[in-house]
Amino acid sequence: MLSWVVTFLIIALVAALLGFGGIAGASIEIAKIVFFVALVLFLISAVVGLARGRGNV
Repeated sequence: MLSWVVTFLIIALVAALLGFGGIAGASIEIAKIVFFVALVLFLISAVVGLARGRGNV
């Protein structure tokens, strides 16, 4: 999921350099949304992992 963030940031940078402000702005917004979704999923995964604890090994 974080690779999507990097992809959208690169698209935004290239679009901004070429003068396409609307596309650059949209790409930045999509990158922010995907980043925060990935962050929330990571935190949920961490909390669930801590709650379950370690099993019998």
